[in-house]
Amino acid sequence: MQISSAESMLMQALWDRHPQSADELIRTLGPAQGWHESTIKTLITRLLQKQAIVAEKDGRRSLYAPLLTRDEWIADQSESLLDRVFGGRVAPLVAHFAEHRKLSRKDLAELKQLIAEIDDAD
Repeated sequence: MQISSAESMLMQALWDRHPQSADELIRTLGPAQGWHESTIKTLITRLLQKQAIVAEKDGRRSLYAPLLTRDEWIADQSESLLDRVFGGRVAPLVAHFAEHRKLSRKDLAELKQLIAEIDDAD
């Protein structure tokens, strides 16, 4: 499922708190993103069509909740990035960050721990 950057912001609002009405999403995302009401309603419609969210009637309004979990989305995005940019390999990704000094000492310690755990599991 392809979720655009703007759609992911709406999804994040729903992952943080759901269900929410369109008015609640407009109040949350409108000022923060500088989006108009129509933009947010368009994003809601797209996400409904993609079956990333669900709408439940609550009187005259609809309440929206995510169907796609944040973990599912992160896994998909991670795999997509690895496939598109690094040929599906993790090592070149880590090397890229290391070469550009984007890894802190804490990051390095966590990576070493993960590698040790993977080695121990084999």
